[in-house]
Amino acid sequence: MNMNEPAQFIAEGLRGTLRCGVPMSKHTSWRAGGVAERIYQPADLDDLLAFLRGLPVDEPLYAVGLGSNLLVRDGGLRGTVLLLHGALNGLRLEADGSIYVEAGVAGAKLARFAALHDLRGAEFCAGIPGTLGGMLTMNAGCYGSEIWQKVLRVQTVGRNGTLHERTPLNYEIGYRSVKRIEERGSWIEERAGFTQSSLLAPRSSEEFFLAAWLKFEAGDGATARQEIKELLGKRIASQPLELPNAGSVFRNPPGDHAARLIQQCGLKGRCIGGAQVSEKHANFIVNSGGATAADIENLIKEVQKVVELQTGVKLQCEVRIIGEQ
Repeated sequence: MNMNEPAQFIAEGLRGTLRCGVPMSKHTSWRAGGVAERIYQPADLDDLLAFLRGLPVDEPLYAVGLGSNLLVRDGGLRGTVLLLHGALNGLRLEADGSIYVEAGVAGAKLARFAALHDLRGAEFCAGIPGTLGGMLTMNAGCYGSEIWQKVLRVQTVGRNGTLHERTPLNYEIGYRSVKRIEERGSWIEERAGFTQSSLLAPRSSEEFFLAAWLKFEAGDGATARQEIKELLGKRIASQPLELPNAGSVFRNPPGDHAARLIQQCGLKGRCIGGAQVSEKHANFIVNSGGATAADIENLIKEVQKVVELQTGVKLQCEVRIIGEQ
């Protein structure tokens, strides 16, 4: 299979779109980053499975939704990026009252769908600027709620196109972290939508999330819709949404807030190239104009260094950083 020839590859029965040499700045919310060797946007789930089943075993592979928690280094990505937003967009109410959500569905869309069906507890999803796949990967949350608190079961796929259903019991779930437990006792860690196996697990164990069945409580949909509106208003007022950003950059350390520590250290407004620690919210790094991925990564490292030097706290970055330098 010559994957450098899109026409030939698509002619093998696939219905999606394959492009070569695509800047990842077009597919990340920071609007920065190098070129992906190949990008494939599947037509639907069946097309995605067909693509994976024909993929060479040594092909590097990345799954991307809205790119809102992702930094691709300026050297770009070797291999293939799967664009799942727009393809895996199924959303339906099941007979048991749960909601089936595919990985490409945005958090705000999920929150509104739940409210429309008089379900409560999904409102916080409107405050997460990403899709379900990324939310599951990092156990995203805000305002006291986390997505895995709502999960009944998930559907995953291996890079060979094999489907699986798993429950929360198959994972170790923590603050901004999810690890799948292997039967043999080894584990695999989530990386940019894929689970990168430990040395004890075979490459074939790599998986990423396709969908989940989520359970919410019955309630007043009108009240839920009002809470979503208020939450979105709070986001607009407190976050620098007018500039390209990737949401919160650092995890909150136990008993504290990363933004408070960064501000305490006088880092608000600190710049490297076109990257800037937001004046509006210190746990955001914005692209103020022409920032490279290196500018952003170097500013992340500088913030970590200064905060640790001044406070003794080592901030943990929750942004996925991938690609060549």
